[in-house]
Amino acid sequence: MTRFAFLTLAAAAAALSAGAAQAAEIYNNGPVVDANGKSVLTSPNTTLGLGDQTSVGNSVADDFTIAAGKSWNISSLDFFGYQTSSTGFTFQQATWAIHLGDVNSGTVVASGVTKLTDGGLQGYRVTPTTLTNTARGIYKAQADVTDFTLAAGHYWLSWSLTGSLASGPWQPPVSDGRIGNAQQATSGGAYATWTDTGSGLTAEMPFAINGMTAAVPEPSSYALMLAGAALMLGVVRRRKAC
Repeated sequence: MTRFAFLTLAAAAAALSAGAAQAAEIYNNGPVVDANGKSVLTSPNTTLGLGDQTSVGNSVADDFTIAAGKSWNISSLDFFGYQTSSTGFTFQQATWAIHLGDVNSGTVVASGVTKLTDGGLQGYRVTPTTLTNTARGIYKAQADVTDFTLAAGHYWLSWSLTGSLASGPWQPPVSDGRIGNAQQATSGGAYATWTDTGSGLTAEMPFAINGMTAAVPEPSSYALMLAGAALMLGVVRRRKAC
């Protein structure tokens, strides 16, 4: 191989690898507990947890955006919830979907019913007067999905969970109290912006997406890779002719 061919291939490889990231958490919609391991219901809010029970057709949804020029290869999803009075991990499966565009009228680009595995106890859902209460242990429920890729765009992730106990499952909001645009559907109905019964405030729901991110190569990068491949093909052909 000539030195020029080697440099061309090296540059092409660099162009490909520059956009790739190590497989890891690529998106997190917010903390489920604070630094003390608590998800505190603070006044004037009155809702401890949103219902996201598959059994009665309840589900929740929140949105995320993939920036222009990027793509995500997704390998797993993390959900967070509790079942009152659990003494361990009780979650069984998640029914989930990713919608491109509007959560009600957009295109479903990925979906599944996936077994959940124990990602560990994250903390507890409590009130300001019951900070030491451990009845509502919040667990990370991990869904290992068949890998799929999303291009740049605005998406909604919707989900509902099943568990082995009678209570819930229940979905706590993010612990930092931010105002958001989380949606809820009840009894299989349409999604609508969720608001707390007591305060009328909106919220965000915690979830995480795991996988790899990649930059979409510029046209010049494609040209460089094609040039390198063509040059290598020419070298191989010349060697066969000798």
